[in-house]
Amino acid sequence: MPTGKVKWYEPSKGFGFLVTDEGQEVYLNASALPVGTTELRPGTRMEFGVAEGRKGAQALSVRIIDDAPSVARAKRKPAEDTAVLIEDLIKVLDSVSNGLRRGRYPEKAQGAKVAAVLRAVADDLDA
Repeated sequence: MPTGKVKWYEPSKGFGFLVTDEGQEVYLNASALPVGTTELRPGTRMEFGVAEGRKGAQALSVRIIDDAPSVARAKRKPAEDTAVLIEDLIKVLDSVSNGLRRGRYPEKAQGAKVAAVLRAVADDLDA
């Protein structure tokens, strides 16, 4: 069975294209996807049968081999750097906590900065 990667796939239209390891473009219809699969990211490795259709090669009975590599995971900081960042974040959150115990929320600008840092750290950890 040929293997290749998803070139692009548009779930709203129900089709896309694969590129075989030999470089051939193959049409991919949503009906050829495994049951329960509705979305595909470019770069997802697949195994599939090929049949000649009216407009060229068409994928049949697709099987996902490997999901596309995570861009976020590839770009995240080394674990040692993240540990230092989290230790600093704990200190910042401790000071925010002390203010909250006294009945004061942080100023709007400071709260926005803390929230942005929390989101960035969460995204790094979730990648």
